[in-house]
Formats: sequence, structure tokens, C-alpha cells
Amino acid sequence: MEDILHALGFVLIAGSAFLGLILIERWYWIRKHRPEAYQTREVFANIATGFMYKMFDGVVVAVFVTHFYDHIRAFGLQYTPENKWAMIALLFVVTDLIFYGLHVAMHKLRYAWCSHVTHHSSTRFNLSTALRQNFLFDLSGLAILWWLPLALIGFDKLSVVVAIELNLFYQFFIHTEVVKRMPAWYEAIFNTPSHHRVHHGRNPAQIDTNFGGVLIIWDRLFGSFVDERDAGRIEYGITNRQPTTLNPLRLNLDEWFAMWRDVWTCRDLRILWKHPDWVEQRYPDRRGVAMTTA
Repeated sequence: MEDILHALGFVLIAGSAFLGLILIERWYWIRKHRPEAYQTREVFANIATGFMYKMFDGVVVAVFVTHFYDHIRAFGLQYTPENKWAMIALLFVVTDLIFYGLHVAMHKLRYAWCSHVTHHSSTRFNLSTALRQNFLFDLSGLAILWWLPLALIGFDKLSVVVAIELNLFYQFFIHTEVVKRMPAWYEAIFNTPSHHRVHHGRNPAQIDTNFGGVLIIWDRLFGSFVDERDAGRIEYGITNRQPTTLNPLRLNLDEWFAMWRDVWTCRDLRILWKHPDWVEQRYPDRRGVAMTTA
């Protein structure tokens, strides 16, 4: 439990730093005469969703790590390189590769999309967008899919906690329009604001691209990479059921209700594992109700 408390301490410190950086970025855009880059009510909504997400994430992680992780690890490969740096490098790469696969699933499967749509539903792209998360991500079971392979390989739980939190920590910084492009070598290997702006775009050339967390090499390897210079004009948001509410609970729950409403109305469980847009194509007259103003 002491290890978990250390991890939570890191989260609190990181959260404080994030809020400070959000204020700095907003000040920057005001100075650049682009105050519309931020909207105060939306910032508070993003912070609220992030707070709810981290509360549930902390509880689920604490319960899973404390009571289940070591039992699962005992059934796995129990592989840990003797060299500490080799272990760190392997953990870093595997953690990011698993995130890539999970992130693809969150865009391709309706059930998983319900836990991710909150993050993509903003029509703005700034540092506060990084905090805009869905608290049901952990309760849906998706978060455990990130942990399970790492436990089965044999990494110790504290190292995994640190690796996952650092992966997410890095991703905070790529949610910005302030940074245009990084050096070419960095853009080739790592995920950057340029790559991630494309990922958040809603136009056809931008949808389902650039899924990487820290590394962009997975997208280059698996064919999901699109360079910002080839992506066309980027508009942020989602293509269906774009929310017009800033109610944090509605931002978290409306897509879940829409999915189960579609399943009930269409009597088709395939909706759960089909692409989020599939129901619109298969049942065009039975569309989910859009999020409306609270």
C-alpha cells in the first residue's frame, strides 16, 4: 500500500503542475490574441472530468495492484531481465505498445469508444483537453487490459505503476497548439503535438490515425500514421453525437446511454464490438440521441 501512496503522491504533484501549465498556456494565447483557444467553462469541465477519472482510477488501481497483481504475475512468464536498464527499456517499450493496441480498440469498438469519446468530444485542443477523461474507463475493465500483459510478462507492480503513470504524464504535453513541430529525428520516433493534433481531428483524413502514446513508431509500423502536413485542415471534435453540454456527468455518461439505447432499439449486440459509426450505417433510422445542452 505504501507503494500505491507514493504513486498517488506523484499524481497529485503532476496534477498541480498541469494546472499551472494550463494557466500559462491560456495566458500565452491571450497574449497572441487568440483567447478563443480556451473557454473558461470548458476548462472547468475538463478539470472536473479529469478529477473524477483519477479518483476512480486510483481506487481501481489500488484494489487491483494490492489484491490481484501478484497472483496474476505468478501464472505468467515471470521474466525480468537481470540488467536494470534492460528491464526499464523493455517495460517502457511494452507499456507503450500495449497502449497503442488499447487505443486502437478504443476507436474501433463501440464499447471501448464509450470510455474514450469524452476525451475527443472537445472542439478545442489545449492542455486542459488532456485532462478530459472518462471515469468509467477503469470500471469498464479496459484499464485492466493495460495491466494484465505486464503482469503476465513478470514486471513488478511498482515498476508498472510508474511506467503507466509516466506514459500518461508524457501524453499531457502533446495536447497543445503552441508547439508546431519538433526536430525531425524527434518527430520520427516520438509522439508530438503535431502528430496528436491529427489524431484529434474529425475530418476523414484524420480519423483513426496516430494512436501512439509516447512513441509514434507503432503508427509508422502498422500503417496508421498521418503527417500533419498531409492531413489537411484540422477540425477538432467527433463526427457523431457531438456534445453541446459541458456537464461533466453528461460528458462521461451520454455515449454509454446512447450505446445501450441503440442495442435495445436495434436488438443487436454486435453494436458493442462494431465500429462506433457502424450503427449509423446499419440502422440509419435508429440513431442514438445526441448529447444536448444541460
